[in-house]
Amino acid sequence: MDQQPPNRNRDNGPSQLPLHQNDADEKDENVMQLDECSSLYLSMQDCIVNSNRDWKKCQTEVQALRKCMEKKNNNNKGK
Repeated sequence: MDQQPPNRNRDNGPSQLPLHQNDADEKDENVMQLDECSSLYLSMQDCIVNSNRDWKKCQTEVQALRKCMEKKNNNNKGK
């Protein structure tokens, strides 16, 4: 008897959204707290998804986000 594995989806269904849209998108409250760094965070997420989670390929985005967060944190310390 030929059976499908239990976790296999038999119909293709609608195409799935990029992974980051399930975790964090522009309307996500956590992303909004990043203020001016939110677009950099989303760019990093896109890179990670598109590179099959290969962080080495996304170092430009990671470093840009890190610098933005450092600048944001330094600005907040002065307030």
